[in-house]
Amino acid sequence: MKLAARVSQVTPSITLAIAAKAKAMKAEGIDVCSFSAGEPDFDTPAHIKAAAAKALDEGKTKYGAAGGEPKLREVIAHKLKTDNGLDYKAENVIVTNGGKHSLYNLIVVLIDPSDEVIIPAPYWLSYPEMVTLVGGKSIIVETDASTGYKISPEQLKKAITPKTKLFILNSPSNPTGMVYTPEEIKALAKVIVDADILVVSDEIYEKILYDGAEHISIGSLGKEIFSRTLISNGFAKGYSMTGWRLGYLAGPVEIIKAASTIQGHSTSNVCTFAQYGAITALESSQNCVEEMRQAFAKRRQVMFERLNAIPGLSCPKPDGAFYLFPDISKTDLKSLEFCNALLEAHQVAVIPGVAFGADNNIRLSYATDMATIEKGMDRLDKFVRSRI
Repeated sequence: MKLAARVSQVTPSITLAIAAKAKAMKAEGIDVCSFSAGEPDFDTPAHIKAAAAKALDEGKTKYGAAGGEPKLREVIAHKLKTDNGLDYKAENVIVTNGGKHSLYNLIVVLIDPSDEVIIPAPYWLSYPEMVTLVGGKSIIVETDASTGYKISPEQLKKAITPKTKLFILNSPSNPTGMVYTPEEIKALAKVIVDADILVVSDEIYEKILYDGAEHISIGSLGKEIFSRTLISNGFAKGYSMTGWRLGYLAGPVEIIKAASTIQGHSTSNVCTFAQYGAITALESSQNCVEEMRQAFAKRRQVMFERLNAIPGLSCPKPDGAFYLFPDISKTDLKSLEFCNALLEAHQVAVIPGVAFGADNNIRLSYATDMATIEKGMDRLDKFVRSRI
């Protein structure tokens, strides 16, 4: 059987593969410390689950509008206006099967073959793969620890060509945890407006911030940048709703309508009763979000201190999300070799940086309990010391 050529151009998700291998080892009774999954270890808050259960009991189990339940679209638009300063209405919002799906819909409706998409590296691994699937070209712009893994306005300007259609901005970032300052966001916005390109701001980690870091949604900085901005977000990270598959895309009406058309011929509507849980998540107290953020902050501090005490490893302190992205180059191992050896020898699962366009790094998630962090750091320390 001959598969479509596009399939061979896409790399399977390394993050999912390593997470699956770690789970399989655990199922065999092996004591694995996993820092691989980008998934909060907390249960979904009870009041959100109760809202979905109530919707089930009320018979909200039928097909819904392809673009999302009207009430949820209204609530999301209200959230974007009050929290982010973005003047959207319900018609500017589509509800999708997770944040990833919102980005995929956008790439499908926006990018033609030969269109260029600018992606700063390190990047979330699915960005370039989505561009590849539609025949577009990813323009990867390298960043490093000296600049906090952030693209500069000068780098962005230099990367823009007549074929550039979209710039992907992710703050707080997966995998680095970096957060662009308001001044940095303003400088990037100016370049985008001057070049008359579009930007999609992936804000899935917006609620997970530390040490006074401030999240600024780029579209809130004025009419010109607002008209060129798309917002991708969801409920997975802030509300610990990863398995619910609830995300959304917001932006100009014509793009949202096009995304709804594509969704109508692919997945149709998002799970109907789950959307009522999302309504409650946004309309209820946000104390549950803050409680999880505080737990992440404590874990971040412990893992950061433990990791930077290991000879041969170095890592800037993240301002958001729940990842550390240390440099492993002094071990003389590339990231995949490092991760496979660590998992086999010491049963610690981490993600190779090559998946994110940075082969001298690894990604560790501290979205796990403190006991696992302490034990895993002991094992990582032992492994690295044996290599340098």
